Amino acid sequence: CLEEYLGAIDETTRRVARLDEQIRELVPQWSQARTVQALTAHRGVALLTAATLIAELGDLTRFDRARDLMGFVGLVPSLDATGLKHRTGAITKTGNGHARRVLIEAAWAYRYPARRTAHLKRRLDGQPDEVQQIAWKAQLRLCGRYRKLTARKKHHTKVIAALARELVGFLWATARMVSTN
Repeated sequence: CLEEYLGAIDETTRRVARLDEQIRELVPQWSQARTVQALTAHRGVALLTAATLIAELGDLTRFDRARDLMGFVGLVPSLDATGLKHRTGAITKTGNGHARRVLIEAAWAYRYPARRTAHLKRRLDGQPDEVQQIAWKAQLRLCGRYRKLTARKKHHTKVIAALARELVGFLWATARMVSTN
């Protein structure tokens, strides 16, 4: 029975690797390839994450403001307002769950201090200067925000949801910059 389970895990792992490779081969031929490539300049957003976001959300520039995209993904806090009383709650979780999950996973990369690792430098090669500047600004902002919120004893998962919401804004700005050039 154990060998059967181990065999199933091995087969599933090979299947995921095959599908990942197919995505890597097909992205350069895609009409959204420039946008996907630009999004990979951000820490925590590798090729598969960027491709998933664009596949699930479509053209990010169709939103007039980053706040609209944040709401579409469901990373904004719920609001309970009655008269003069306003109370914010948990995130709304409306919109695309796959995109929200990928954004939350990407946001975990901002727990560590801002830096350009060798891996990130390879992804930045060939990126326009504007994209690199947005990605570095995002890294400085989000890494600092993580430290500030955790210093205030906020729960880690809530902090990551807040970082994912802000990351959406930076990704929107990157996609907008790529579409104008």
